[in-house]
Amino acid sequence: MRPSVLPRVLAIQNSESSGLGRFQHWWTADGLDLQVVRAFAGEPIPEPTDYQALVLLGGGLLPDADATAGWLPRERAVTAAAVHAGMPVLGICLGGQLLAHTCGGAVAGGHGPPESGSTELTRLAAADGDPLFGPLPATFRAIEHRVDAITALPANAVWLASSRACPIQGFRIGRCAWGLQFHPEVGADRLVHWNRERLRQQGFDPDQLLTQARLDEPAAQTLWRGFAGRFARIVRERREGDRFGTPAEGRNSVRAGVDDDAAHGATSAGAGTVQQV
Repeated sequence: MRPSVLPRVLAIQNSESSGLGRFQHWWTADGLDLQVVRAFAGEPIPEPTDYQALVLLGGGLLPDADATAGWLPRERAVTAAAVHAGMPVLGICLGGQLLAHTCGGAVAGGHGPPESGSTELTRLAAADGDPLFGPLPATFRAIEHRVDAITALPANAVWLASSRACPIQGFRIGRCAWGLQFHPEVGADRLVHWNRERLRQQGFDPDQLLTQARLDEPAAQTLWRGFAGRFARIVRERREGDRFGTPAEGRNSVRAGVDDDAAHGATSAGAGTVQQV
């Protein structure tokens, strides 16, 4: 373990194609020390206690696909520990689903219409004052690439953003654990590498998706650079204080869900709570 004077961030990568994207250089510029663990390639996931933040990346899996992704139980356990400790957490796409699932929500495969490309989302009233979502405009665009969906949030989660096809697009648990269904780390040119035939089968025109994403890219760069910077500031501020000084609301928000998951391995059809969609 190398010593670092910078806040250390553990990022768990769940597939070859789902890395940190533009967040890699943005967060490095913001003074974060990033360690990306390629869990999909067999790299062990360390304990979160040596880090000041946790990032859960995307991938074409469900959060309880343990039979095909044997690292997921460990990733859920680390997520539970990080949330319980009050550590800043950011879950993106699969990562957001895993955060919801671990804390007592539900995720369903192939749920609702698929979403791909630059998609309009709505910031909900509950996001007013949220450290990450509060500065976003009432409507904004982000890259989506999903067929699965969060169908119920944990009982005490704060619902922050939605889209027409997928109501649960953003949420917060406790003070500083956020889940996203969309991909702020992905730029427009990433769409060049998507499976064109699969997109057509889902009813999308790949060329149209790429054109729209490129048109939206300048505004997206500004919007998501600010978002990334706000998360980095939260991480730095938490490091300056007691990194495991857990607010009571952070502890209470996860106990019911994570104790059962750690002991028994909850499924994505597990006990729903509020905000069923």
